Amino acid sequence: MALPQRKSFVLGRSSRKILGVCSGLADYFDVDVMLVRIAFVLATLLGVGAPILIYLAVALIAD
Repeated sequence: MALPQRKSFVLGRSSRKILGVCSGLADYFDVDVMLVRIAFVLATLLGVGAPILIYLAVALIAD
């Protein structure tokens, strides 16, 4: 019996705008990249947590 392959997070290289974090998240969770980008912009504008710092941390850690 074969084990299911584990999905890993990688930065999106093909549809990236800045560093590919939103594109990578969209690929990982299998959602449209525009939804992830809109959620990021809304979170930034509404002051939910520290989305820009989280974005940079993910960009530095991933890949």
